[in-house]
Amino acid sequence: MTRVQLTRLPGERVRVTEEGGRTSEVDLTDLPALVAAREPEGPRWVWDDTARWYPPLLAAGVRVARAHDLRLCHHLLRRAPAVDASLLDGEESPLWDRLGPAVPSDPVLFSSLDAADHLRADLEDARQRAAVAASSDAARLGLLVAAESSGALAAAEMTHAGVPWRVDVHDALLTGLLGERPPRGARPRVLEQVADDVRRLLGAPGLNPDSRPELLAALRRNDIELTDTRAWSLRSVDHPVVEPLLRYKKLAHLFQTNGWAWIDEWVRDGRFRPVYQPAGSATGRWSSNGGGALSFPQQVRAAAVADDDWALVVADVAQLEPRVLAGMSGDRALARAARGADLYQGMVDDGAVATRQHAKLGLLGAMYGATSGESGRMLADLNRRYPAAFGLVEEAARAGERGQVVRTLLGRGCPPLGGSSGAWDESPDAPPADTADQDRHRRAYGRFTRNFVVQGTAAEWASCWIADLRNRLWALAGAEPLDARPHLVFFLHDEVVVHTPVGLADDVVAAVEAAAQGAGALLFRDLPIDFPLSVSVVRSYAEAGKGTPAGEPML
Repeated sequence: MTRVQLTRLPGERVRVTEEGGRTSEVDLTDLPALVAAREPEGPRWVWDDTARWYPPLLAAGVRVARAHDLRLCHHLLRRAPAVDASLLDGEESPLWDRLGPAVPSDPVLFSSLDAADHLRADLEDARQRAAVAASSDAARLGLLVAAESSGALAAAEMTHAGVPWRVDVHDALLTGLLGERPPRGARPRVLEQVADDVRRLLGAPGLNPDSRPELLAALRRNDIELTDTRAWSLRSVDHPVVEPLLRYKKLAHLFQTNGWAWIDEWVRDGRFRPVYQPAGSATGRWSSNGGGALSFPQQVRAAAVADDDWALVVADVAQLEPRVLAGMSGDRALARAARGADLYQGMVDDGAVATRQHAKLGLLGAMYGATSGESGRMLADLNRRYPAAFGLVEEAARAGERGQVVRTLLGRGCPPLGGSSGAWDESPDAPPADTADQDRHRRAYGRFTRNFVVQGTAAEWASCWIADLRNRLWALAGAEPLDARPHLVFFLHDEVVVHTPVGLADDVVAAVEAAAQGAGALLFRDLPIDFPLSVSVVRSYAEAGKGTPAGEPML
């Protein structure tokens, strides 16, 4: 496959480098025409950051099938245990090490002021390919960088197409819950009424319930001793203020995160256009650079409504991480339990535990390190029944406690204990001062590495799912542009949403299911693992799971 490397140059110029060292230069404005002309040849476009290069191409009506995202892959390979990181070193490597993802607030596509804006794509591509080729795990790493790069293309396409969004429905939801839209800087009527209830019950007429220090002080004056104002802490208190305070917090969260200001910023032309960051977390899971796509609440999902004569196909995989654990550990007994729609019930039918709840508690306890209470009591029996699966996460935890890094199935490495960059979530700013603190710190890191190997491999499965599905959807229609054919509009860890003409909904369902099984076969080819999906064909996202089952006509 031909690789075409694109390097940004000052003066809105682009250097095009092809295998064999042939180079040419084009104006930035001519790049869409060049890419469109070359795309039928099936090249792999190599660039520093998909989030910077691909949106202008999509805006010009140009879709690419394959790319290699150098920024994403540089960071991935830099941390991969099977890679000799020195092979990534070069004149520009400190700049690659610091390169972050492009975000919509970036003022210009190209800048003549920052050296990081003009990194040599051809040189970095050569370093990365050499690092993968020299690795002891070249095949798996090659699959990982391809899947990650394809995910970056899908992310840009989802932002470009957007989730179909009915502003009138969203506004009606907000008005019904909060009252009419208030002037800038004011609270909605209902929210202010609930705040007044909180003030009255606490005897604090000037209280700002959004201020944590003020709220804690008011609670203490009422003999309510709390160190935080989280919902679960408040529920432990027996006081009349708890109910209105919990209601206030819920409504305030909706107003602040998905209220009218959110509509103004993130919805345009009838589309919600979030900005995704593939591999935005340490495990490889996606995060969001804007719009809160990975956390917008059930309350507003009714506003995600398909266009006329279109539908939303919503699919999520059941019990993804336990199934991934069965596959990556090669535990055939757990794999047998995973056959069918409900892995936990499969463990009951296998005789491993008495109830489905016991199976869930035990398996989740093994993956997340819950060794006490009811979860802990389940572990001994389950460990005997599924030794390979439970042994894998136990060894990952012990490695973390020894201060060692662990890796996913395809080779992503976890952040090091106390690392200076990309530190794991629980790492403190400074090393623990005494032995007891150090021990606690290592045990906490062990809990992180225990889950990292499973959650990270689940993210790899999802990346392969997205990559395959993206291509299958493109093949379902003729020459129409991206947003006029079935296309991905949303992705959340183990769930996808496709916007499709109603007449192609059944084909989309088949593509979603085939891509899921294909991802499983790609990662766990020696041990077949079922990845059953719950699929709905609906008009509104809020109807998913209770709408039209796949295969039935929409009325």
